[in-house]
Amino acid sequence: MALFNRKSTATAPTAEAPAVDPALAALTGTYALDPAHSSIGFTVRHAMVTNVRGSFGEHEGTLVLDGTDPANSSASIDVKIASVDTGIADRDGHLVSGDFFDAEKFPLMTFRSTKAEQLGGEAYRITGDLTIKDVTRPLSIDLEFHGSATDVYGNERVGFEGSADILRSDWGLTWNAALETGGVMVSDKVKLTFDISAIKAAPAA
Repeated sequence: MALFNRKSTATAPTAEAPAVDPALAALTGTYALDPAHSSIGFTVRHAMVTNVRGSFGEHEGTLVLDGTDPANSSASIDVKIASVDTGIADRDGHLVSGDFFDAEKFPLMTFRSTKAEQLGGEAYRITGDLTIKDVTRPLSIDLEFHGSATDVYGNERVGFEGSADILRSDWGLTWNAALETGGVMVSDKVKLTFDISAIKAAPAA
């Protein structure tokens, strides 16, 4: 089921007011990210030969979905840098230091959307401003809509999975070390990954 504007086989009443799928329209609303069932992570090449994967354990955000027009949807996400986890405490400590994120001075990485669009089927793209440290640059994230469901507690949920490739140097993350065999310790290219479960907020009283 497409999230926003799946074509209906029914004849539209008028060109100006096309028929709206009630199931899609019902998804319209504000959703809070569920950090217990969501993951925001990254993959980066290490020493030219292998990948290091990590994630940020603490994050929060809001999705505003329009079930009839994707252009009216938006996303806002805050990620706590100090919650980075690569499985190696010394490496995590280096990442939050001044060589990389400088988490004491810049505790959050943020994303604020500026545009949403459907690419076809269940594929979507959300574009916005990604801020790391004191640098803000545009970022587009390709997403796949995984559907919606009501969980055992009665929460209405939606799920998305997505990714985006960035150059960390574009955000001032330039630390590196040369290898004796040539190349560098950490690649400039980083893949960001998003596995999102979000819960619909109750209507205002």
